[in-house]
Amino acid sequence: MSQLPTPSYSISDILDSNVYEPSEDTFLLLDALESDLTNLEALNPTTVLELGPGSGLIITALAKRLGNRAICFAVDISPNACGVTCRSAKANHANVEVIQSNLLGNLRRDHLIDVLVFNPPYVVTPSEEVNEGEIITRAYAGGQKGREVMDRLFPILSSSLSENCILYLLVIKENDPEDIIHVLRQHGFSGKTLLTRQVPGEKLSVLKFTRTPR
Repeated sequence: MSQLPTPSYSISDILDSNVYEPSEDTFLLLDALESDLTNLEALNPTTVLELGPGSGLIITALAKRLGNRAICFAVDISPNACGVTCRSAKANHANVEVIQSNLLGNLRRDHLIDVLVFNPPYVVTPSEEVNEGEIITRAYAGGQKGREVMDRLFPILSSSLSENCILYLLVIKENDPEDIIHVLRQHGFSGKTLLTRQVPGEKLSVLKFTRTPR
């Protein structure tokens, strides 16, 4: 199996109390990307983007692996997460362009993204916490069914992703992964479960989507 190295990070030097610390979901996503690395690299992506990078570990790992073959972006609504991602990339000698934005709102949607990785706020919470909670709360608060943030992204994926694209999406059982696959099918994507892991209190899965052949 191809290897995707785990970036090094120092809690004291890089992390921020308002930024989601790497946890089981982070490492499941890293493992899923590593398991699919042959397919990802065969795509020869030129633009790779992670939404909600938090600590920046995932996009830093991809940037180190892909090197100059791809431009790697990290997009987060939190200025704290943007700062931590910058520091994580710099500490690991990786080139990552960091943009503060609400989802893809500040980016041109011209079918430019070849690989999109998203570990969204997925925890089931009151809807108010999605937009009005503390910074660290908004990092995990997903509202009803834990779907409110990701559901806002789905309608703009078709105009944002390239024809030969891959979307990796981390979800939990409460998000209803099968329904997510159904919803994205309506937007022109075929999906499957790439990797699943049971951790205390959560059943985590990484879904992989590609465009449905016309």
